[in-house]
Amino acid sequence: MTEQKKQIKLSADFIKSNSPFKGNVSFAVITYKDPSFLKDYKVIKKIKYSDIPPAFNADEDSSGEFIFAQTKNGKKNFYILNGHLNFYSGYKMRETAHPVYVLNELGVKNVIVVDEAGFLNPRFKTGGVALVYDHINLMGDNPLIGENDDSLGTRFPDMSNPYDEKWFNNIAAFLREKKFEHYPSVYLGVTGPETETEAECRFYREIGADILGYSLVPENIAMVHAGMKCAAFCMLTRELVADRLAEISPEEKNKNRAKAEKAFAPVLVDLVNLVK
Repeated sequence: MTEQKKQIKLSADFIKSNSPFKGNVSFAVITYKDPSFLKDYKVIKKIKYSDIPPAFNADEDSSGEFIFAQTKNGKKNFYILNGHLNFYSGYKMRETAHPVYVLNELGVKNVIVVDEAGFLNPRFKTGGVALVYDHINLMGDNPLIGENDDSLGTRFPDMSNPYDEKWFNNIAAFLREKKFEHYPSVYLGVTGPETETEAECRFYREIGADILGYSLVPENIAMVHAGMKCAAFCMLTRELVADRLAEISPEEKNKNRAKAEKAFAPVLVDLVNLVK
């Protein structure tokens, strides 16, 4: 057994031993820390990341939580990972994907990732919601570099369908039916945490990116590697359109995120109920 597999099992076994759920849980949500839509679900139990051995532990991100959640009607149990493990916080790239492999070890097969992002596409608006259908990895690293454990996935996973096309189309059709405005998007993954220069924003747009963020790409790569299905939404909190680039205050960014979350919350409730 590889060291990576040992760490995954250590985390998963700890979570299983503390689980209030009986039976398999096949669905999870991974989100940035403390979005307002968490209130739309029953929290059955929480475990701090810092209490889960071994790779959930790290400085600022140790405040994250593994949540055993339930829909308000009590008909569906699922997991919520409340907080990404970000590369810019000092995690190794493989560590940022560790929670994904733990979810897979727990039996999860379908994951909705919620991230926040800036937008490069001039047609988009702050406070909007993007639905990701592809990505570009400019993070200079990925979680598959190094020894491959064949029990986790193949050495050379096929990334031609990273955000399961069938699931994406079903979600997009559902959103159109609900008349929910959203932006189909190519997500650009960069390291952060510094913001982007105007020249960078122009370049990123020219290579085909619509939005930009720091968290989603390594998680998605790990999901593809593990044979899991991924859908991804981004709350658009800042404008990164070249020639319109301007400094934004934390307060304004938080306001934009809150606007997006308010619109997105009822949609996520419906999607959680629909996922099998």
